[in-house]
Amino acid sequence: MRILVVEDEQPLADAIARGLRREGLAVDIAYDGPDGQEKATITRYDVIVLDRDLPRLSGDELCGEIVASEALTRVLMLTASGSVEDRVEGLSLGADDYLAKPFAFNELVARVRALGRRSTPASPPTLTAAELVLDSARRRVRRPAGEIELTRKEFGVLEMLLSADGAVVSSEELLERVWDEHADPFTTTVRVTVMTLRKKLGEPGVIDTVVGSGYRVPSAGVEAALDTSDAGRS
Repeated sequence: MRILVVEDEQPLADAIARGLRREGLAVDIAYDGPDGQEKATITRYDVIVLDRDLPRLSGDELCGEIVASEALTRVLMLTASGSVEDRVEGLSLGADDYLAKPFAFNELVARVRALGRRSTPASPPTLTAAELVLDSARRRVRRPAGEIELTRKEFGVLEMLLSADGAVVSSEELLERVWDEHADPFTTTVRVTVMTLRKKLGEPGVIDTVVGSGYRVPSAGVEAALDTSDAGRS
């Protein structure tokens, strides 16, 4: 998931971003309303963690713009104003959830993940291919030979490829959804990550390279179609 944290208290914003990144999420930060507005316009975020009391452009105004854009992005308002009236007002502005400061970080993570699942088509809790099983909730990957240890980025790439259900995912899309705004668009990091991921997953190979397009993990339906096509040519 790609997350945007819009929070003018820089130490808090940085701490939230670090914590979410440890959970395997790609996180960008904006320290005021206009910066958050610009980033939300350029990038499709799954979830925006939004402070209501922002300088130069309030969180309420930014939330209204996001809702008006009809984007799939979900908004979690994070604010010191935690009364029932404040929560009702925040939700009436179009926010999808509301969390008052101070908060428990594990609750923030749970709420962000729940909103992220609502921003994209639902995926099953476990994804499988070629006897490989990815457990999204427990962040575990295993094959018959045992569990496979992956880095956060490797896990994110594999999860995205499996979720595509046989469709091709471009390097640009992987870079946008798994990394964050600091990733160099001209870097080879996606290719290198896929290469190390393949080595860790072992044989039989799971990830196909589609030259000029990106990468794919064939689904059972795709594999069956390929087999039928091959049989017709023989």
